[in-house]
Order: sequence, then structure tokens, then C-alpha cells
Amino acid sequence: MNRKTFLRKSLLAAGGSILFGESIGNSLKEAAPAEAFKMKFSPDFGIFKSAGANLEDQIKWGYDMGFRAWENTWMARKTKEEQERVSASLNRLGMEFGQFVGTVTFKEVTFAGRIKENRDKVLEDVKNSVEIAKRMNTRFIHNVLGCHDPKLPWDFQMANAIELLKRVSEIYEKHGLVMVMETMNHKINHPEMFLHTIPQAYALCKAVGSPSLKILCDIYHVQIQEGNVIPNIEYAWDEIAYFQLGDTPGRKEPGTGEINYKNILRLIWDKGYRGFLGMEHGVKGEGRDGDLAAVNAYREISRVN
Repeated sequence: MNRKTFLRKSLLAAGGSILFGESIGNSLKEAAPAEAFKMKFSPDFGIFKSAGANLEDQIKWGYDMGFRAWENTWMARKTKEEQERVSASLNRLGMEFGQFVGTVTFKEVTFAGRIKENRDKVLEDVKNSVEIAKRMNTRFIHNVLGCHDPKLPWDFQMANAIELLKRVSEIYEKHGLVMVMETMNHKINHPEMFLHTIPQAYALCKAVGSPSLKILCDIYHVQIQEGNVIPNIEYAWDEIAYFQLGDTPGRKEPGTGEINYKNILRLIWDKGYRGFLGMEHGVKGEGRDGDLAAVNAYREISRVN
């Protein structure tokens, strides 16, 4: 074996060791960056514990693992300085930022009801979210529709939601922004929430009729609440603008549960989706090896490597 062939094989072997969690050097930071994912898988802060606590370090760790996108559900809770630091860090690395939550409550009836102060608070949050979106250089703001009202007929709740969603959409349309709304399952996680099925979200989008209102399809929630994941995606396709991932049971990385993510990602890739795929889950394994196993899981399900 000549020297060039030996070196090439040695480097390939080292890359495989890094990918599958074997110890190379003293830390992950010594490894060369992995090949970039072609699909826009988007971690959030805190998912990879071995990446450290510093926000910029976590982003750089994700970049070195091949991720080229990021999201942060609770970005609106960070200070303006923190938001600017995160945005600058992403820009330096050429990474994109996806969704953050603009308005949320898991206790109050907001979109489904007529309590004026609750609805006014939604509109205040929505207006504030515009500046955060601009700061983060994103189009996508995830607004949670709050709780259902068990004392109010369902059709009245739908009508209330449509009216407020129209007002929200009018605000975002002026800035070229898109509100995405997530269906949340009633069976395990959120029995009190108003928006819980893809057909319901689809009906709301059609009723409002705005390019600034779309569906966030969290496949974890869809599988638990409805199943029938691929037919639901296909039927609602024209109103879906964002996906989030997570397996069930356990809400860990793909491959740890029952969802066939290879088939689902093949479908949405072949249909032309090139948008964000938010990693809305925990990591099953412990420490560095667990984090690398989760990254490998994304290599496994990726439609194009």
C-alpha cells in the first residue's frame, strides 16, 4: 500500500470513529467538521448536553456535526443582547434560523374564547414578535392557540379562533412573516389545548385564507393524536410550512420509537420540501456517546447525505 492510499484510508477510518462515538483525541472540538446535512435539520439549545452551556458553543458544536439550521422555541424569553449574539453566531457560520414562539399559554383560553384581555395580550405578543423575527432573520413565528373552552360549543370556538387569526395574519402580512401553528396531542401531553388535529388546523388556514398563516406539522404529536401521518401530510400539504420531529414513545430522536421517519422524509423531500425540520425532542443516550448516537440517527434517516 502506498503512502497516499494509507493516509486516505486512515482519515476515512478516523471520520467513522468520530461519527460512531469512539474516542479520537481529547474532545469533539479536535475533530474536523462532518459533512453538512442536505436536509435542514434544526437543533434547539439544550438538546446536546455535551455541547456545553454556552449558546455560541452549542451552535458551533451543531455546525461541526453537520447541521446548517437552528431553532429556539423560547427565543422571545432571551434578552435582546442574547438574541443578537445568537443571530451573529449563526450568520458567521452561514446557518439559518427557523421558528421561535411569539405568544403562548398552556393555561388560558385565548384564540378559542372571547375574553378581551386574553386576546389583547395575544395581539401585543404578536406585534412584539415582529422585531424578534427581524433580529433573528427568520420568517417563521410559532404562535400557540391556547386552551379550549369546555363551556363553549366547538363551532363558536372555531369562529373565535378564525377571527383572531385574521387579525394576527394582517399584522404579519405587512412584514412578509408567517405564523405557524402546531397541533398538540390530547392523549399524552396537552389534553387542554384547543388545536389538536391536522384537519382542524387545515380548516383554520382555509377559513383565514392568508399566506401568513400556515401549519407547523409536529410529527410526534400527529402520530399520537391521529396516526395516519403520511395521508394527513399529503392532504394538508398546501398549508404546511414547517415540520418538527420526535419519535414516540419517549419523544427522543428518530429511530427510538415507532415512527418510520425514512418514509416520511422521503415523501416530503420528493414533494419538494426544503424547509426546516425542527428537532423537537430529547436524546435517549447519555453524555457524548448519546449525543453522537442522535446525530447518527439523523444520518440514517436523511433522504440525501
